[in-house]
Amino acid sequence: MELRAIQKRNRDETIRARNAGEPKQRPSYGFMYVRLAPMAKVDHVALDTVAAEIIREVARRILADETAKITCATEAARLTREGIPSPSDRRAQLYGRPVKGGPWTAKTVKHILCSEAALGYLMHDNRPVIGADGRPVRIAEPLWDRATHDALVKVTAPKRDGSRAPKGAQLLSGVAFCGNCGARLYIAGRAERRHAYGCTARVRGIRASADCKPAPAMAITALDALLSGWFLARYGSGEVMRKIYDPGTGHAVQIAELEATRKRLRDDRQAGLYDSAVDAEWFRTEYRRLGDEITALKALPERKPGMRTVPTSRTIAQEWDAADDTRRREMLAEFEVRVVLHPTGHEPRAAITGMEISPDALELTG
Repeated sequence: MELRAIQKRNRDETIRARNAGEPKQRPSYGFMYVRLAPMAKVDHVALDTVAAEIIREVARRILADETAKITCATEAARLTREGIPSPSDRRAQLYGRPVKGGPWTAKTVKHILCSEAALGYLMHDNRPVIGADGRPVRIAEPLWDRATHDALVKVTAPKRDGSRAPKGAQLLSGVAFCGNCGARLYIAGRAERRHAYGCTARVRGIRASADCKPAPAMAITALDALLSGWFLARYGSGEVMRKIYDPGTGHAVQIAELEATRKRLRDDRQAGLYDSAVDAEWFRTEYRRLGDEITALKALPERKPGMRTVPTSRTIAQEWDAADDTRRREMLAEFEVRVVLHPTGHEPRAAITGMEISPDALELTG
C-alpha cells in the first residue's frame, strides 16, 4: 500500500508540473537546470554552453556534409575518440558526481539532434507539451530553430543505399583498393602489430578475388606518406571554406506549425470539446488570432533554407597538418580521392586519383 501511495504521489506531481509548465525529468543534452540554492527546486532551464557548443558543431558538420561520410555513427565515434563526456557523464559533471567514461552512441546522437527538446520545449513521452494557447510550451532558449530541426530529421533519416561511412581512425579506411581484384584493402597483421595495408579478399574466401595472387601490401606509414605528399601537392594551396546552414526566414515552417495548431483546435471543436459558452468564446478568440498570424506571415518575403560558405583564411595544407587521420579522411572523401595499390614490381605501385579542379576554384569546405 505504501508503494502504491508513493507511485500515485509521483504521478500526481508529474501531472501537476506538466500542467504548470515546469520541468520534472532530467534535462536534455545541451540544457541544465538552474537552482537558486543547492537542493532547491528548479528555478528555470538554461543552455549548458559547453554541451550546446558541442552538439551544435555536430549538427553543423552533418548538415554541411555532401559526401555521406559524416553520420551520427561517425560523429559518435569522433566524440568518444576526442574524450568528450557523454550526456550521462556531462550531467554527472554538472552535479559534481564522478564520471564513468561511457562512450557516445549513434542512437544517442540521433535522438539529441532529432528531438524537439532541442527547440527548448517542455517534453512528455517524446512529444512537446501543449499549453493553454494550443502551442508547445517553451521553457528554454532553443539550440537551433525549427527549420534546422526539420533539416536534421531529414538528413539523419535511414538510407538504404547499401553504403556505410567508415568509423575507424585509419587514414585510408574506405579509400584504398586492390589493383588485382578491386576489393577494399584491410589492415594486415595481428592486433598488436598492425603494420600494413593489404588485400585479404582471397583468404577471406571472396570468389571474385580467387585469382588475386600475389596480393598487394604496403606499410601503413609508407602509403600514408605517399598519399599525403600527393594530396598536398595537388590541393594544398586551396582555401578552406566553412559551411554554415542558413535556416532562411523560417516563415513557411512557422506557417505550417500555426496551421497544424489551428487544425488541432478545429478537430477538437468538431469533437465537441468547446461546446460551453466560455470555451466557445476562447476557441473563437484563439482561432481568430491564429488566422491573423498566418495571414501576416504569408505577407512577408520568404528566403529558403540552405547552405552557405564563409572563408576561414586557412589553406588546405594548414588544415591537413592540424587534423587527425579521421578529419583527413573526410577531406579525402570531399575531393573523391581513391588509392589503388598494386603488387611489387607494378608501375605505378600506387595509383592515386582525385577530383579535377582548376586552381582558381580550389577550395575545401569544412
